[in-house]
Amino acid sequence: MSFDSYLLLRFEVVITLIIFILLVLKLNDADNKVTSFLTSINILLLVNFLVGFLPIGEHSLFMGFFRSTGMIVLQKNILNLGLLLISLTSYTWLAGNKNRIEFYILLLSSMLGVFTMLSSGHILVLYLGLEMSTIPLAALANFNKSMKNSSEAGIKLILSSAFSTGILLFGISLLYGAVGNLSFDAVAANLQVNQLTLLAFAFILGGFAFKMSIVPFHLWTADVYEGSPIAVTNYLSVISKGSVIFVFISVLYTVFANFTDAWLYAVSILSILSMTVGNLFAMRQQNIKRLLAFSSIAQVGFVLVGVAGASKAGLTAANYFVLIYLLSNVASFGVIGAIFDATGKETLNSYKGLYKSNPALALIFALSLFSLAGIPPTAGFFGKLFLLTAGMGNGMYVLLGVAGINLVLSLYNYLRVVKTMFIDDAVETLPSVERNFALKIALIVCVIGLVAIGFIAPIYQYFESLSFNM
Repeated sequence: MSFDSYLLLRFEVVITLIIFILLVLKLNDADNKVTSFLTSINILLLVNFLVGFLPIGEHSLFMGFFRSTGMIVLQKNILNLGLLLISLTSYTWLAGNKNRIEFYILLLSSMLGVFTMLSSGHILVLYLGLEMSTIPLAALANFNKSMKNSSEAGIKLILSSAFSTGILLFGISLLYGAVGNLSFDAVAANLQVNQLTLLAFAFILGGFAFKMSIVPFHLWTADVYEGSPIAVTNYLSVISKGSVIFVFISVLYTVFANFTDAWLYAVSILSILSMTVGNLFAMRQQNIKRLLAFSSIAQVGFVLVGVAGASKAGLTAANYFVLIYLLSNVASFGVIGAIFDATGKETLNSYKGLYKSNPALALIFALSLFSLAGIPPTAGFFGKLFLLTAGMGNGMYVLLGVAGINLVLSLYNYLRVVKTMFIDDAVETLPSVERNFALKIALIVCVIGLVAIGFIAPIYQYFESLSFNM
């Protein structure tokens, strides 16, 4: 392989090198020096993020099995940013965990699968990357081995993943029977609309829906989010879900471009179900992680509104929104993790009076919730505005009406948390939470992003320049 080929594979190569370094450090018990180890790994993740900005053109490798475009590079950079921020927000928890090297090895192994999935030019490579990214997550969900609900989370995740994999593989086998080739380009060029291919698409759509927690394939989500360590829940909601959304959009807009009339209504129905069920079930939650689990289901429903636009605007808006969703959720779980590390509590009632004892954390949490709700002038407002505009361009007025109703419903869920923090009196005084330097940096980055992204027009224009026309 030439040097240019290694540069094309720079994301995967750097992640593999970091995993190798971690294995060497484990053999030398280097993780016993907690501060130096965590500082070093965060520096490596920062380097990993910066390497992604090396200017490399669009190419493919391995006879088209691996491909890299400007949009794929941007998506990988977004996910690398999320990985770095999650690591920074988890500093205190990792400092108290003896298996911190194993945590990073599993996390980066999952990330390697994510990158493989994003760069796939063949459906089998896509499947391989999807499984590589999912299997380590089952171990991560069960990382708190002494807790029963953590073990339950790991079991539910691996069982639901196995079930969704079976559905996806069955759809892939039907697609191969219909086309005789699983290359993205070959499938897109030869796919004909008939009963067999429609059935294949239905199974493939179901497999993706499981991974993205789309209703009615969402039943595992809340339990897994609640039982997993907060750092893992953060990864599940941001990196895992965001990457599958990226791939799902790419597959719909390229491989199944000839099926637009068929998948348009399927995606619209799934969007309506996800938004409505996610918001309604969030209303009854008292555990903050379960509330955000149903919030993430509703947020995917909003992403599907833009996808249903079946246009360049829809592709741009969906990718743009994932960046905003990433920053919003990382900030939310960063605050939740800091509160849990100090109090050991995750219930909504434990956040009463948070503004009086920890005003900075309360304000950051409120900002992230406002962004998730789409309240101006946060970036979330612009993200949802562009999604709804993309849906409007395709004349999906019923879908837009339901989305408008769900925007109101979501306000209740998010403002309920804000009311608890700022208005309700605490039963017992919350301690002042000590914020380490890593957490401060991560939260500052999230706050700047949530405030500034919507007002910096070139960011959206850059996304648009990398999107292709339908």
